[in-house]
Amino acid sequence: MKIDFLGAAQTVTGSMHLVHTSRATVLLDCGLFQGRRQESLERNKNLPLDPDRIDAVVLSHAHIDHSGALPMLVKRGYAGPIFTTPATHDLCAAMLEDSAMIQAADARHINKMIEREHSGMDRVEPLYDEEDVVQTLAQMESLGYHRRHQVAPGVTLTYLDAGHVLGSAIVVLDIDDDGQQQRLVFTGDLGRRRIPILRDPEIPDGAHVLLSESTYGDRLHDPIERMDDELAKVLQRTHKRRGKVVIPSFALERAQEIVYALKRLKKAGRIPRMPVYVDSPLTVKLTDVFKMHPECYDKNARAMLVSSDSPFEFDGLEYITDKEDSKAIDAADESSIIISASGMCEAGRVLHHLKCTIENPKNAVVIVGFQAQHTLGRRLVERRERVRIFGVERDLRAEVTVLNGFSAHADQEDLLDFAEKVRERGKLRAVALVHGEPKAQQVLRSLLEQRHFPAVHVPARGETIRF
Repeated sequence: MKIDFLGAAQTVTGSMHLVHTSRATVLLDCGLFQGRRQESLERNKNLPLDPDRIDAVVLSHAHIDHSGALPMLVKRGYAGPIFTTPATHDLCAAMLEDSAMIQAADARHINKMIEREHSGMDRVEPLYDEEDVVQTLAQMESLGYHRRHQVAPGVTLTYLDAGHVLGSAIVVLDIDDDGQQQRLVFTGDLGRRRIPILRDPEIPDGAHVLLSESTYGDRLHDPIERMDDELAKVLQRTHKRRGKVVIPSFALERAQEIVYALKRLKKAGRIPRMPVYVDSPLTVKLTDVFKMHPECYDKNARAMLVSSDSPFEFDGLEYITDKEDSKAIDAADESSIIISASGMCEAGRVLHHLKCTIENPKNAVVIVGFQAQHTLGRRLVERRERVRIFGVERDLRAEVTVLNGFSAHADQEDLLDFAEKVRERGKLRAVALVHGEPKAQQVLRSLLEQRHFPAVHVPARGETIRF
């Protein structure tokens, strides 16, 4: 067996790993790369895959850096099955359509600039359109957790709960390769233990090869209870200044977690009365999908749903879809909380809210998730004096607070504990660290080697490793 590491190798975006056996080729994830605009365009346009040689695609979860290039693969001729969990299938319906719409809007905007400035640049075309998305969804086959299913000759898939986002899965592939039996485990993005809404990640048995994410391999998260405290403090400070709080948030999972946290704080009387706006049409759609899949919830969240006390509803919360209503939020002279996508501040309505708020010191920006290199979100985390929004340099005067404890990714302790338990339950022969930046991966690799894990690899993009 060999694996080509084509994306999310020594970086955190563009997850794409191609598994070859003597009888089949299976693609694990097919995500878009996110980073500098030109680099992202080039990488995503030049998909390093031959669709005719792929027997099956196995998707770990719906985040765009794991699923977003699927319509491109289909557009280029892939006609085989794409396996997902039921919740991931439903989420992809909204997220891939949104991705196509954003690409079309970006292309229109850039092409208008090219025409206006009479530059010699080539016109930009979207990577795919809604018809490609529809065909992609038609090729998806849903498979529930713990159900074994043969996806290609000699390759059987079982999904376990990854506890990262709704429908997220640990991929377990049982491979019969010329009579040699191997079990490959791919974490996808691994969730944290004991966080609200979702269940804890499950532990697979009998793994020989482990592909593990490593996003936070060099650091620990604060407890979720401390994050509630810190969130309450920044809301109180900003309310006293009569400012607005902008929370850039991934539409899937993070937005719902923040809403749930605000509900907890409001019930406990720990935050001032401020209107809360979830301003993202995609987030509204995905929150509706959440309500359709209680099978993914932990006991507490399911109990709230049964009692008609939804984790995603409370007095003073308003979900915004209309564009004019979105503009009115910025125009209003009131202290408010604005939750808006995208999470790394690279697209979506959050850019309009940041444009209107970051130059005023009475306002605050609360970062609640990982920010990849070369994104606007990373520049906010680094507290650059000036940042570019819609092509215009702006002074960053608003307060910036980083609350990484809300992350849905496992931290260093979680990753090490997961790897230890996988080793205890199997005959682990090799580990490959993916979906992490080099510093985090080297720290995690060193810790694993100190614990005598065999053959810990940190593959580079384009590298092939034989197992």
